[in-house]
Amino acid sequence: MNDNYGERFFLDTNILIYSFDHSDKIKRNKAQELVSVALSSGLGVISYQVVQEFLNVAGKKFVFPSAKLRLYFDKVLDPLCEVYPDMKLYRFAVDIKDRFKFSFYDSLIIASAIESDCKVLYSEDLQDGQVLLGLKVKNPFSS
Repeated sequence: MNDNYGERFFLDTNILIYSFDHSDKIKRNKAQELVSVALSSGLGVISYQVVQEFLNVAGKKFVFPSAKLRLYFDKVLDPLCEVYPDMKLYRFAVDIKDRFKFSFYDSLIIASAIESDCKVLYSEDLQDGQVLLGLKVKNPFSS
């Protein structure tokens, strides 16, 4: 995958999870690259939903000590998190759900990406290459 990262992009929760997953080195390396570029370029965005999902999974799957989890929160999650819930965002997510027939939570990710002016959503949960209301879905792990 050849990305130039020249425009704002949104990271789905699975990207953050894979950045710690030692069972697949290729996915881990790609995920770490995306997180690193998101932070260094200022172009990467996540939402409160991604923070919540990551903290939930990380606490179960990776069993982080609290100090390490707090450090990751301060160094990665907090700087990237730009989208917070409000009724407008929920309404937009419901509209997306109705129009495209996605789950509510996938629709909320899409709504968050669009609301934060992202042009790309990195996720393996949606169809690679699909364009939704001007937002392009890219699976960073597809060959």
